[in-house]
Amino acid sequence: MNLPDLNLLVALEAVLAEGSVAGAARRLRLSPSAMSRTLARLREATGDPLLVRAGRGLVPTPRALELRDRVGPLVEAAAAMLRPVVPPDPSSLVRDFTLRCSDGFAESFGPALLRRIADEAPAVRLRFMAKTDKNSDLLRQGRVDLETGVLGGGQGPELRIQALFGDSFVGVVRPGHPLAQGAVGLAAYLAARHVQVARRDQGGGPVDAMLEAGGQRRDVAVTVGGFAPALALVREMDLVATVPARHTAALRAGLIEFPLPFAVPALSISMLWHPRNDADPGHRWLRELLRSLCAAQTPSGTVSTPQSS
Repeated sequence: MNLPDLNLLVALEAVLAEGSVAGAARRLRLSPSAMSRTLARLREATGDPLLVRAGRGLVPTPRALELRDRVGPLVEAAAAMLRPVVPPDPSSLVRDFTLRCSDGFAESFGPALLRRIADEAPAVRLRFMAKTDKNSDLLRQGRVDLETGVLGGGQGPELRIQALFGDSFVGVVRPGHPLAQGAVGLAAYLAARHVQVARRDQGGGPVDAMLEAGGQRRDVAVTVGGFAPALALVREMDLVATVPARHTAALRAGLIEFPLPFAVPALSISMLWHPRNDADPGHRWLRELLRSLCAAQTPSGTVSTPQSS
């Protein structure tokens, strides 16, 4: 496909706006002879003389009059595309964003995020999409704008990644559970009945991996796919859930947490996005908002910690 010289659009806009070769030459900083040659090219490209002599001046043809109303906005729109992006005023931003995250992240950070959006960008709408696996194809397909979670093996090298906060595991039980009083040792932890959080692609996760590395095994009574159902079960039964502290702060309100009696590597919660959105000003605003919120917010659940007796 042979495209015409699109620089001719700029020359056409100048010629039609000025109504003379000399005026167009001054506007474009060309010599009169160079502008005359450009006009000849425009006449050849459009198949129309565009400007014709009438007495001592030039007048536009009907085709030129038709083009004059169209070429100005077209040249301005093209110029706007090639200008550096100006950061938007969030108060005038009208946009829908989809954030794919776990239930725990949505419950712990969602209210503060929505409050900030309502204050800064009231016309922005946010959709939370449940994260059931670590596959990030939805980011690549453009169906998700932003994703949060612990990095796994399904991201792909092209995705952009930024750490949001670190997290560590704690044990959680309901008030009145035998482990709610005093320090919890390894034997008592292993003897208790547990609710395990595991996705199909994760196996038992880092908690069970660390126990198995030491030749230990906990008594798993039930396995669920997320922290929210795990903690819902803990509220009603004498079960132990082992969950990330910050990630589940809102979900753990009113429950008892205790330090684990064995070491589990800390987690790093990150946000991910596709490079297509890297320079998009609205997307950059949302990323910075989420980053600053996660950096500032501390766990807000009403949680007590058992003391040594």
